Amino acid sequence: MKQLSAISLLAILLLNASCRDARIKEHKEWAGFFSAAKALDGGIILRDQAHDAVAYYNLNRDTQHLSPASTFKIVLSLAGLELGILQDDKFVIPWDGIATGKPEWEKDLTLREAFETSSEPYFKELARRIGRERLQHMLDTLNYGNKKLGDSVSTCWTDGSLKISADEQVGLMKRLYFDELPLSDRTQRIVRSLMLHETEGGRKMYYKTGWGRNGNNSLLWVVGFAEYEIKVKEMKGSMNKAGERNYVYFFAENIDIPSDSDPSDGWRDRNIRIAKQVLDNYVNLKQN
Repeated sequence: MKQLSAISLLAILLLNASCRDARIKEHKEWAGFFSAAKALDGGIILRDQAHDAVAYYNLNRDTQHLSPASTFKIVLSLAGLELGILQDDKFVIPWDGIATGKPEWEKDLTLREAFETSSEPYFKELARRIGRERLQHMLDTLNYGNKKLGDSVSTCWTDGSLKISADEQVGLMKRLYFDELPLSDRTQRIVRSLMLHETEGGRKMYYKTGWGRNGNNSLLWVVGFAEYEIKVKEMKGSMNKAGERNYVYFFAENIDIPSDSDPSDGWRDRNIRIAKQVLDNYVNLKQN
């Protein structure tokens, strides 16, 4: 009964994530991907659009509100473009001259460069230009997490004020992919293009990572969607003569790691690897 209640809770929460009537399945075997990466805790939720299904590992984690860290830069980019503060992905915000210890941030950057390097100076200045009132309106419009900005618009995504769950992140990704956000198609198209990181072996990976805090631990996120070109045997008379179809999967994954972990230790790559392993495992299960 306890497990049944947990699944019912997830189903209710997923209604807000555009997952109505989806088939929901737990995959305990995915625990091995997290333990191999030496994560202290973690979870992932995956939305299979073609089969109207949701797969997950670690229900409690997937429905827990956590700091979005740099994944919030997706929303900041959407807001900046929609409000005309950013004209396009080439819009430059000058470096403020404050040393960060990261050479890739210490220069004038375009939106695309800032998104790629996850530049804190760029996005803090962007948040200030958006302002509290307009950023709060964007959170309310998108129904983003707990919708709390806290004391500062330029630190809300790292200071513990703003929080969101993995299942809510999946809902945002689905709406962004299908131009379902209450924003212009152009804004959504540009932000999707910013998120494209990898194209290999018939798989395109669109995502944003984040590194923040969760209590006494460090917190890592990877949020996005993946497109797979999958070979299929078409029925006789099918209009699709290519023998391939495009399938999209929306995902949000996060892990806790020791608080003294260093980014140079490869944690970011390990976290992304978990998401890829889960996606590949799921896609292979569906094909076989």
